[in-house]
Amino acid sequence: MIDTDSLATRGFAVIPSLIDPAQCRGLAALWPNGANFRSRVVMQRHGYGRGEYQYFTYPLPEPVERLRQALYPPLAEVANRWNGQLGRDKRFPPNLRDWLGECHAGGQKRPTPLLLRYGPGDYNCLHRDLYGDLVFPLQATILLSDPTRDFDGGEFMLVEQRPRMQSRGEVVRLGQGDAVIFAVNERPVKGTRGFYRTAMRHGVSTVRRGQRFTLGIIFHDAA
Repeated sequence: MIDTDSLATRGFAVIPSLIDPAQCRGLAALWPNGANFRSRVVMQRHGYGRGEYQYFTYPLPEPVERLRQALYPPLAEVANRWNGQLGRDKRFPPNLRDWLGECHAGGQKRPTPLLLRYGPGDYNCLHRDLYGDLVFPLQATILLSDPTRDFDGGEFMLVEQRPRMQSRGEVVRLGQGDAVIFAVNERPVKGTRGFYRTAMRHGVSTVRRGQRFTLGIIFHDAA
């Protein structure tokens, strides 16, 4: 299901058609229902870019909860392998409930899955989704809109900041229902003397036409 070789070599992996078009439309249709969300952010007010996003409240809508629960276990295996390669002692539990228990015990209790909406001229600056000291090193973004019909532009972007080297960028082209799995903050890269850390940031290029919805699934909660 998850291309771990791509994660290891490029810092991201695409899961084609993780959800179908009807599910995509159903998730995007949650946007106007304020009862689903704990907060709304207008990006340009904070210098984050242009566009809007809303953080879901607990309990999460069933499709969002199901995706978060299903994606976590295989990603926890990757996360533990990464920590081992980087010489870190931290190991993540095999199920999401126990990991969120650690987050909540550490004061990070606010849910972080979010729905994002972009219109013409909107974009998301390169950033990392860090919400406290407890961070799960991988996250997922699912494209809910159809790039062949609903919008132009709005490509998902990743930039890798390599030590003592120039940064490397990737444009990840997604279809409706595709998910991209990627590093939240940093990942291990194998060098001639073993593994070293390289920092990752992600963002979205300018939408030229139409409307673009995405679902973001982050596995650590916020302080």
